[in-house]
This record gives sequence, C-alpha cells and structure tokens, in this order.
Amino acid sequence: MTDSEIEITADLVHDLLQEQHPDLAGLAIREVAGGWDNQQWRLGDELAVRMPRTGRAPDLQRKECRWLPFLVPRLPLPVPNPVRIGEPSARFPKPWTVMTWVPGEPLDYSSISRGDHAADTLACFLKALHVEAPADAPISEDRGDHPKKCTDGFDHFFRAVVPDDLTDEVRAVWDDAVAAPEWEGPPLWVHGDLHPANVVVSDGTLSGVIDFGDMFAGDPAWDLAAAWVILPAGTASRFFDVYAQADQGTIRRARGLAALKSLFLMLMGQNGDRGLPGGKPAWGPAGRAALDRVLQGGLL
Repeated sequence: MTDSEIEITADLVHDLLQEQHPDLAGLAIREVAGGWDNQQWRLGDELAVRMPRTGRAPDLQRKECRWLPFLVPRLPLPVPNPVRIGEPSARFPKPWTVMTWVPGEPLDYSSISRGDHAADTLACFLKALHVEAPADAPISEDRGDHPKKCTDGFDHFFRAVVPDDLTDEVRAVWDDAVAAPEWEGPPLWVHGDLHPANVVVSDGTLSGVIDFGDMFAGDPAWDLAAAWVILPAGTASRFFDVYAQADQGTIRRARGLAALKSLFLMLMGQNGDRGLPGGKPAWGPAGRAALDRVLQGGLL
C-alpha cells in the first residue's frame, strides 16, 4: 500500500501547512478513513489535504492539479478541485495538495435509495465529462484498453473469486465484451476509476464524484461500466437512455468491464477479510452486488 517511511500524522500536516500555507494552519485537521494512493485529512469544513503514500501518488496528484481546473466548470456534480499545492520539503519529500472537500458518504459505506434520480444524475455527469479530450490529455498505462487486452487480469480475478455456480455466466459476459467492436470515436475524457468508494451519496442519491487521479483520454466504456457497478438494480436501462451516446458495442464493452471491476472489488474485499495489505472489507459485498446486477441486467 505505501512506500513512505514517514508517518503521516495530524501534527505533520499542521506543520506543513504552517510552513507553506499558514493562513490554513488554524483550521481543524481530522483524518479521513480510506484512500489508496493518498492519505486524506479533512481541513476545516470545506477543504481536504491529500498526502501521497505510494510511489505513483505524486504523479496522480500532478495530473489532477493540471486538468481538474479545466474540467470542473463543465461538470454538474461537485468534484475535488485543487486550491493549494504543497511543495516537497525536508519534513516531507513529496508534493501534496489541498483540495475542496466533496460532502457526502462514500457509497461503499452507504446506499442509493433514489435509483432513478441517481441514474439520471450519473448519466448527466458522464455526458458532460465525456467530451473530446485535447491532444495533450493523459493516456492511461494500466486501463483504457479494449477488454480483449485485459484478459490476463480478468482471468486472475475470475479464478480468485467467482463462485463455481456462476462461472459460465460470468465468462459469457466477458467473452461478449471481448468480441465487441473497438471504440472508433475520438479519445474522450474518462474518469477511469468509478466504483463505490469514488462516489459520494447524500439524501439517497449521488451527490459527488471523487479521486480523478486515474483520469485519461480514451474509451468511455470504462466509465459506463458504472451503470452496473454503482447504480442499483433495474436502473441501467434508464441510465443509458439518459446518457444517449452509447452504441451497442460500447454497452457490450461496458458490461464486460463492469464484470471485471466487480471481480476486482470482490478480491479486495476477500483480501480485507483475510487481513492482507490493501484489503478493503467493505468492497466485497459491493462487488458481489455489482456482479449480480451485471448478470441479471442483460444487454440493453
């Protein structure tokens, strides 16, 4: 999970703020549970400090700082927006950021009760995000490919977590995605990592999207998988009707990628139950529920 030898504490965050952004140092600091590449601290009521704790985290933060200010004005949901940059120093040798705080409860610790509203909200958000990206937009090194190029990862997750009674159904969904046509449109802006821990919920519906570190320009199917991974059962058709920009090939790829993401969540949940590094116990039930939606939903 981490390559940092420095313990990130509230005192360290306060001292870094005092040195580089003293006008923020008087705000209350509270650690936020969760996070993968970054450890997050709530700063007052409206801000958050994100401290990198993996080798790739600084580059992800730089990407967010470069592109989120460009994307935020067009997005209809709150997302984190960088407001300050912390420079590497003797106290902490990596860059860090102060972002706006997105209120709400992460979906892996909550639920959506207003399914139709959430489907409309997510569809409108992705329609606004999925516009043609500029030539210098980032390209992902570990996601964004056609499903046929992701078979090794799928097979690993498949062997690790798929129940014996579901193997044929899950394999059929994946094989259909592998056989689907490739994305032929221009590279579009893609969040790249939509799953229950990266969206927040308020009043029973989606109220924000977080963690854009994996954003890239490419195939929107990687985000459209959220129709099954995030939304409640029975709402995928409504989502795609409102989104109104996905052909059948894109939907087939998205459904296969939803199966892939579901299995990943199940594996992280399994690792969490076993106490392994990086495991997320809450992700297991979320992943299994998403897989059930994939298998029950069929093609639209």
